[in-house]
Amino acid sequence: MKLTSRARFSTVCLHAGQDPDPATGAIVTPIYQTSTYVQQELGRHKGYEYGRTQNPTRMALERNLAAIEGGPAGFAFASGMAAIGAIATMLRSGDHVVVSDNTYGGTFRLFDKVLTRYQLSFSYVDTSKLDEVERALTPATRMLFVETPTNPVMRLTDLRAAADLAHHHNVRLVVDNTFASPCIQRPIELGADIVTHSTTKYLNGHSDSIGGIVIAVRGDDIEWLRFVQNAEGAILSAFDSWLVLRGTKTLPLRMQQHSANGLALAEYLSAHPKVKHVYYPGLPTHPQHELAKRQMHGFGGMLAFELGSLDAARRLLNAVRLHALAESLGGVETLISHPATMTHASVPAETRARIGITDGLVRISAGIEDVEDLKEDLSQALDQV
Repeated sequence: MKLTSRARFSTVCLHAGQDPDPATGAIVTPIYQTSTYVQQELGRHKGYEYGRTQNPTRMALERNLAAIEGGPAGFAFASGMAAIGAIATMLRSGDHVVVSDNTYGGTFRLFDKVLTRYQLSFSYVDTSKLDEVERALTPATRMLFVETPTNPVMRLTDLRAAADLAHHHNVRLVVDNTFASPCIQRPIELGADIVTHSTTKYLNGHSDSIGGIVIAVRGDDIEWLRFVQNAEGAILSAFDSWLVLRGTKTLPLRMQQHSANGLALAEYLSAHPKVKHVYYPGLPTHPQHELAKRQMHGFGGMLAFELGSLDAARRLLNAVRLHALAESLGGVETLISHPATMTHASVPAETRARIGITDGLVRISAGIEDVEDLKEDLSQALDQV
């Protein structure tokens, strides 16, 4: 499909990177489930040589997601962590990275337990406070790795200001945009050099695929990521690529409902006497609510709330019926989890306590169900607390 340069976001999600199948005219990109391609003669082929290196379904997804994020090129990987691992290969021994302190537990595990073995160093700071970021920068800093909103306490980083600071110090700004999705937040437009997602989450949206994407802006980064994707081989399969392409077609519609339900649940929980605090950028009580209104287009479906103790959290989590007790987020069904023992179990207890991941904290990924049913489920579960 030929898109004009003025095509709007929903149209880009639906059509970018995808043409009708040249063999049949099929409007949906086929699953090219092949490991290799027959060459016409020695040294002459149709642009495809080997399945790890090129796959038409994966390449359609990469073009689609690059267009959605507003970047020139994207690279799809077997998981969100494989995508972050590929970004890390841009670093050299002795390099330093500044990271959001409330980063995803898997990211922390990769950085702290694996990459430090290769003489890389990491400083974890509250990136919502740019003075702390600036103090953490050193002559060896090569990357500022930001999550916004953070997982799970929903802190925001001012991306335009962070980009200006990073570029002033010749540092790349990398943004994990998984929690927001490009429907709600567009880091490249705000100055980011690299954006990454776990496509497992909102981009796929149906809890049936694992994957990751990296969208890069700079030409040298694009060439390196293309090389690394082939060299390391942690590619997204053709079938998973097809699943994510299915998901991006409905991304704007889904995010509209995720955001509406997220706000409604946050407001409901804020008024409940057994809930001590709610973390959601759409609430006026959020300390960065004004930044959220400027930087985000809607507030998303992710929220967390404090019940005060592990016993209270356990009672609620064991009592929910419609909310599914499970790790992950961004699917059409509502998921509920306990970050301290699930998504952030690999983060040291003292670090969890410092950044607000208490034993009484519960996280919700609001799905697209009728919100009144979700409220009723929370109500009966809170009765058990």
